[in-house]
Amino acid sequence: QVQLVESGGGLVQAGDSLRLSCASSGRAISNYNMGWFRQEPGKAREFVAAINWSGISTYYSDSVKGRFTISRDNGKNTVYLQMNSLKPEDTAVYYCALARAAFGSLSAVGYNYAQWGQGTQVTVSS
Repeated sequence: QVQLVESGGGLVQAGDSLRLSCASSGRAISNYNMGWFRQEPGKAREFVAAINWSGISTYYSDSVKGRFTISRDNGKNTVYLQMNSLKPEDTAVYYCALARAAFGSLSAVGYNYAQWGQGTQVTVSS
């Protein structure tokens, strides 16, 4: 059983940066694509970014492309989300997720992810 734990969230001002981490325990994640999603209260969960199992391929939502960077360190079983030029509309709880199948295609669909972390709050003030 994989357990994912996010960290690095906080309260920042618009234009600031944050780096989120997602550490996995219980099983290695090196064969699995990983994703970041976010959710505001009362709104649907939104795809943010995904990275393939090797770290070579990435995929971003249009709303964060050019500002956020997803990366991973398989030796540390950790995935990162570097968030630059933060905007108030980036405020949300951010979740990392482990793909349902090993060596699959990158996906922005939540159903294709089987394990989720508990989330970390990111708040960006204007």
